[in-house]
Amino acid sequence: MTVPERSRVRLKRILRVASLGCGVQFGWSLQLSLLTPYVQELGIPHAWASLVWLCGPISGLLVQPLTGHMSDRCTSRFGRRTPFIVAGAVLIIVAVLIIGHSADIGGMLGDAGDGSFRPRAVVAFVLGFWILDVSNNMMMSPCRALLADLTGKDHRRTRVANAYFSLFMAIGNILGFAIGSYSGWWTIFPFTITSSCSINCANLKAAFILDIIILIITTYISVTAAQELPLNTGNILTHSSEERQQYFNHDPEAFFCESLGNFRHLSFPVWTILIVTALTWMGWFPFLLFDTDWMGREIYGGKPGEGLNYHTGVRMGSFALMLNSFVLGLTSLAMEKLCRKWGAGFIWGISNILMSFCFGTMVIIPFVVRNMELPQYSLPPDGIVIVALLVFAVLGVPLAIAYSVPYAMISTYTESLGLGQGLSMGVLNLAVVMPQVVVSLGSGPWDQLFGGGNSPAFSVAAFAAFSAGLVAIFALPYSNLEKPRGRR
Repeated sequence: MTVPERSRVRLKRILRVASLGCGVQFGWSLQLSLLTPYVQELGIPHAWASLVWLCGPISGLLVQPLTGHMSDRCTSRFGRRTPFIVAGAVLIIVAVLIIGHSADIGGMLGDAGDGSFRPRAVVAFVLGFWILDVSNNMMMSPCRALLADLTGKDHRRTRVANAYFSLFMAIGNILGFAIGSYSGWWTIFPFTITSSCSINCANLKAAFILDIIILIITTYISVTAAQELPLNTGNILTHSSEERQQYFNHDPEAFFCESLGNFRHLSFPVWTILIVTALTWMGWFPFLLFDTDWMGREIYGGKPGEGLNYHTGVRMGSFALMLNSFVLGLTSLAMEKLCRKWGAGFIWGISNILMSFCFGTMVIIPFVVRNMELPQYSLPPDGIVIVALLVFAVLGVPLAIAYSVPYAMISTYTESLGLGQGLSMGVLNLAVVMPQVVVSLGSGPWDQLFGGGNSPAFSVAAFAAFSAGLVAIFALPYSNLEKPRGRR
């Protein structure tokens, strides 16, 4: 099974293909900054808000490896990856329309107004949320694999391509968090306000309209620049019937048997990458789940639906995430030089230690605020807000590395095992989603057990990130990945 040989792809073309990261991450940033607060406005308690996010890791556990595997073998005349990318974009558009109009759907079906539990709106929201996460996962493996296809065995360009993708993810974050931090979109799109959809809901709906526009533009730029060639299956006709069945069998049961079998052949560096990735995301997911909620609750002292403090804090959290994305983008530009000079494993480990320090700071700051005994509904001191903003900004450094280095490393090391790039990205994704399942199930009840705040989840995150840093520093190779090790 081969793809027709192509000459060395220009970086300008790789840059255009990587631009899809902006469209996908734009919607993801809106999801991260606005949806946890919004679902609590619909009446779901904070202790159970994390369960809504359980759909992400579950769909990622199944969808990313399966779509990666299927795209490795896709014989469409449009190419291997493009059909999955376009289908994922269409499903994202459907999902955000459902989420943005969930309150309206609930109202049409008989929900009461603001301030009460709205079960029908929650059902519509969760349905759209699940479709959105499935769609995101459907796009990510083929997109990462497409970049690996274009760079081939040029490991330096593989790292550059993943750094470009990380850069565009940062740009998408900046745009998304900037839009999430602005509270006046309902005045630009006045039709978004309805009897069931208040100002906060209307701002969310308008933000998703902008998401649709940006996703369409970046998807078009990416798939037209890719110029994928159909899979060359001519030489497969000379293979045995068993080999042909292996190449073209899309049966899910056969796929998962094949995937589990591949774990037997993973080398020690690959297993180490998977372990560090799992620990890293055990640290990241509590932050991504509760970042703006932490700012609204722990720093501004508010609660969803009670006064202005919480929503002011959520908007400030979105602004902080925008600063985080600026740092993420700058770090992505320097990624190749850092890895070439210090080694990818060492850089990844140091970044996780830095991440652990930041999460520890996020546990300490609310303790300081509570001991200030501020008047109810008063805004926090400027110094506290500045420190919180700095912590969010500094976290952009390890996030940029988490978005790029593991993918470049896994692409390099699984090449010697003969895994397709789509399947190898799916294997790495297993190490991302399994910790997310644990966090989604445990963080809300765990936080509620210790008083209802976010500090317990961030304490676990700090410990996991520190552990990941130690493993990366002492177990991952320091080389620049030009000569990966063979099997063990």
